[in-house]
Amino acid sequence: MKPTARSVALYCMTFAGLLALSACGKNEQPANQPAASSTAPAPASTAAAKPAPAATAAPTPAATAPAPAPASTAASASAAAPATEGFQVSNVTLGDVVSSDHKVKKEVTSFAPNQKTIYVSVDTTGSTPGATLNAKWSYLEGNGQVVTSTSQSIIADGPATTTFRVRNPNLWPEGKYKVDISVDGKQVNSKAFEVKKG
Repeated sequence: MKPTARSVALYCMTFAGLLALSACGKNEQPANQPAASSTAPAPASTAAAKPAPAATAAPTPAATAPAPAPASTAASASAAAPATEGFQVSNVTLGDVVSSDHKVKKEVTSFAPNQKTIYVSVDTTGSTPGATLNAKWSYLEGNGQVVTSTSQSIIADGPATTTFRVRNPNLWPEGKYKVDISVDGKQVNSKAFEVKKG
């Protein structure tokens, strides 16, 4: 049986259609994902060392102000303060309970061994288009072992609070501890605390 011009044309069109369908969407780029919110918790990293307790830590969401909108005119741009003017840690507070706005309710520096969660609120002032806050928790007995270290990126346009927490489902070893607060890798504050019975 000889192929006719019509059947050849039909085969060619079918083949071309299949090729077009199989290539559909191969060059499409995935949609850009939105940037993570500055108040979203950062991934926690844990490091357990003996005799320090096995612990997990995760920051709680921070109450931060939104980033400033860009100035629309040259006059208002020259009157606006630089984006990083005056950004600093103003206060660090340890405690065992946080309020609904994620701030430590009352400062506590001595905890019972069965305290499951310890919080630290970091208050900042000034503005920044982006900074990384870090809380490094250490057990000072023996070699000053790091219990855990957690970071969170923030954007601030005025006073803000970022709260970190460390959890231990077991009993904390008694002794002296501290939490070091860093901004962009530079230590700016430290708070000592103790775990003891009674």
